[in-house]
Amino acid sequence: MTEFLAVWSSLPEYLRASVWILIVTVAVILSVAFTILWERKVLGWIQLRKGPNRVGSIFGLVPGIFQPFADVIKLLLKEVVVPSASNKWLFRVAPAITLIPAFAAWAVMPLDPNLVIADIDAGLLYILSLTSVGVYGVILAGWAANSKYAFLGAMRSAAQVVAYEIAMGFALVGVVMAAGTLNLGDIVRAQEGGVGNWFFVWLFPLFVVYVIAGVAETNRAPFDVAEGESEIVAGFHVEYSGIAFALFFLAEYANMILISALTAVFFLGGWLSPFDGLLAAGHPLAAPGFHWLFLKLFFFLTCFMWYRATFPRYRYDQIMRLGWKILIPVTLVWITVEGFMVWFGVGPWSR
Repeated sequence: MTEFLAVWSSLPEYLRASVWILIVTVAVILSVAFTILWERKVLGWIQLRKGPNRVGSIFGLVPGIFQPFADVIKLLLKEVVVPSASNKWLFRVAPAITLIPAFAAWAVMPLDPNLVIADIDAGLLYILSLTSVGVYGVILAGWAANSKYAFLGAMRSAAQVVAYEIAMGFALVGVVMAAGTLNLGDIVRAQEGGVGNWFFVWLFPLFVVYVIAGVAETNRAPFDVAEGESEIVAGFHVEYSGIAFALFFLAEYANMILISALTAVFFLGGWLSPFDGLLAAGHPLAAPGFHWLFLKLFFFLTCFMWYRATFPRYRYDQIMRLGWKILIPVTLVWITVEGFMVWFGVGPWSR
């Protein structure tokens, strides 16, 4: 191990960064594959029907585990049809614009106390800027297809994302006020000392707003208005087929994983143990690590699927009213309350 670390340290910075990028990309793609399988299983359990149970298993324990890979092979073999009247270059590049930010955001994600690819002080601003870029891929996909149905779906989706990005940004202002930093690792460390110091306790309204806005940002049910049911089309990606169509869903599920991880980092202590402060410092359950971040991420990821099986799709006017007239005022009020708590030294600010 020592020899490996010595060789690793001797590599040029660009080469180490390239290896990390490859590792993160492969890990996220595999996570998306198993997330799709998990969603089908969860929906099958909730709706009292069988999930995937045909395509392979491992020692008979996880039936259907090869289903996501079968889907990938099927989509790779399908023809990618480019409409003759479309803007062909933008039509091809739009899926990449949607997908790349979902992968690039992991560069600043603190996975455990000692593992982060880029430990930058403006990590939160980096995350906000990348998550804002994804909407351009949606707009370009709808516009470049030269189809009124795709364009209407893109406009609906873009308006929704912009509305909920404002509420999400205000919720993160409260996190910055509480942590006093934009560095994601330092935000996690600011929550040390036990569950009582996790930000979701003192910023609970902002936590709820962030979770709702995260579901809306990923165009997941009950906020999936991009798929226009009255038009019987698939929204902005109606003209896409084959692997180009699959890239949009890869981006959707990658964003689900990203939002789940960010929720854990901002509000639930990231890689911190829930037993921190309750057990002795040397106890294994009190030790921080990636496994705690994974469990929190997995919980919120399962909630995405739970929402899909539980709530009906909202009307578009209901979605916009919730974003503009309810969530944004709630964040503004609680930021004001938090300002008073900071001023008078209430709660975690008494330290």
